[in-house]
Amino acid sequence: MTFSALGLSDPILKALHEQAYETPSPIQAQAIPAILDGKDVMAAAQTGTGKTAAFTLPILSRLSKGERARPHEVRALILTPTRELAAQVSNSVATYGKHLSLRTAVVFGGVKINPQLTALRRGVDILVATPGRLMDLYEQKAMDFSQLEVLVLDEADRMLDMGFIHDIRKIMAILPRKRQNLMFSATFSNGIRTLAKGLMQNPVEISVSPPNTTVKSVEQWVYPVDKKQKTALLSHLIWEGRWEQVLVFTKTKHGANRLSEYLEKDGIKSVAIHGNKSQGARTKALANFKDGSIRALVATDIAARGLDIELLPNVVNFDLPHVPEDYVHRIGRTGRAGATGQAISLVSADEIGQLRDIERIINKTITRKVADGFEPSHDVPKSDASTAPRRPNNHSRQAKKPGGAGRSNNSDPRQRPGKNARRFSKGKPSGATTFAR
Repeated sequence: MTFSALGLSDPILKALHEQAYETPSPIQAQAIPAILDGKDVMAAAQTGTGKTAAFTLPILSRLSKGERARPHEVRALILTPTRELAAQVSNSVATYGKHLSLRTAVVFGGVKINPQLTALRRGVDILVATPGRLMDLYEQKAMDFSQLEVLVLDEADRMLDMGFIHDIRKIMAILPRKRQNLMFSATFSNGIRTLAKGLMQNPVEISVSPPNTTVKSVEQWVYPVDKKQKTALLSHLIWEGRWEQVLVFTKTKHGANRLSEYLEKDGIKSVAIHGNKSQGARTKALANFKDGSIRALVATDIAARGLDIELLPNVVNFDLPHVPEDYVHRIGRTGRAGATGQAISLVSADEIGQLRDIERIINKTITRKVADGFEPSHDVPKSDASTAPRRPNNHSRQAKKPGGAGRSNNSDPRQRPGKNARRFSKGKPSGATTFAR
């Protein structure tokens, strides 16, 4: 199947062709026709499978056939839980709608409100927003929802986790009852289903993967290690694996700052990203990480959803998440759009219970490895499926799965690569599936 067979308008097909997107992903193939038919949709799919395009493409196609928004009017509203995800969705709307005359805007906190007020007063066909800033703007009478046609809740389960349920209910109360409702997420909890019952009319339910499953293209490892050795082990893995790009998750903002400072002192360009950082600082950090200026991006779970980093090879859970479902979203930052990647978790004795919870929800025992020189004083139950080697494999730069975590047999364990060490290829892996995100 191709995008041209789904009923999308010619200007959108042209934009897709310019991005070299020809074949829809499974979630896109199922969701796009239902949305074009005007049906309410509940769609669940793994992170990195193209959910954003699954709803932005048909919304653009439908709105392009109607009258443009008049001053203050909003025709389609897309709610996201984080600023980064709002920016990502807005970029997708701009990319796919570049040959249309629709007006779009994105609003979120952490930046000046006046430019957002100005954009809304002109009227926008598609508004991407975080709940808090949207309510601030509504209270200033910046927008009129009387002509709203479509409401999208993107990463709906995350919005519930982050405590946005009260804002969401307030927003739904001010929207017209007659509208199309779309709910997209990687997982659907009981709380989401309860919310959907009061929101949607006979929704088409789409699921292209079992709940809480992880992408097969992501290799997963657990490194048992004493808590006090975690920082040194992470630096060891980065240097010996010669990782040029790694996203590291910590459980606290202060922990992210401390870890980033340690890596900097150890010669690894690093920056922390979390809720205490200004939006400008977060945007700059992400841009530097994408262009290779920053080698390690250390983040709290604010970055678990919405970071779209093409061909990210390595994700590390420095701390395991307290909510086991967040593990799925964290490691979903790698192995996207058919590329391969690896996810490594550094597990100390006090996190064994969290590890068991994670393995229970993903229905998989993650293979254990022990790094030489970092043997833990505690035991983490071994994988039933296989016996992991005590020395991590040394994946070379030319290996099919980039970013291996081992060390060469004849190298000093603290030796640093020279300036001329080859970088990972930024090109698309051979045979990778490409589809619109």
